[in-house]
Amino acid sequence: MNEEELLKKVTLLGILKKKPEETLHDVMLMLVDTGMYNLKEAKQIFKELKAQMYLLDGQLTLKGITAAKAAELEFKQ
Repeated sequence: MNEEELLKKVTLLGILKKKPEETLHDVMLMLVDTGMYNLKEAKQIFKELKAQMYLLDGQLTLKGITAAKAAELEFKQ
């Protein structure tokens, strides 16, 4: 698994686990605060996830939910 793929999986998982009152921007800033990536990289990852239809209207699509749950299972192993 390459670094970009790993970052996408972690980002999807972060979005899946967000609280109802949190926005995608809140999740992005939390992930940036972990040092996982900088704000510019975070914006690029979110842009790619939207382009690949993992995100739509500020929420995960069915494709996004499926990928996030698969990532969750993968990280639990």
